[in-house]
Amino acid sequence: MSETKNVSQDDRLWGLLSYFWVFSIIALIIKKNNGFVRFHASQGLLLFVISLAGIIPGLGQLLMLAICVVAIIGMVKAYGGDKWELPLLAGVAKDFGDWTVKTLKI
Repeated sequence: MSETKNVSQDDRLWGLLSYFWVFSIIALIIKKNNGFVRFHASQGLLLFVISLAGIIPGLGQLLMLAICVVAIIGMVKAYGGDKWELPLLAGVAKDFGDWTVKTLKI
């Protein structure tokens, strides 16, 4: 789904940055009321948490490669103003982002 006409350049940049691990938390704090940025920040945060499994020998490296590919796709889509859902994880990402905002009281 494309929302390019309704998404500012600033929001696109925040969406892109949300896929860089630490920036996902910063984006949730600063732009928690912005639906577009929150969408991408929630996905970026979930990818970050999943990437922690990268310490598992063998499987972890394969997982990290997949996460990097998915994160790059998310960055490109966010910068293009699109809400691209993570395959198989979009619902989990939304719930996780909502839980994070509520739990950290941000």
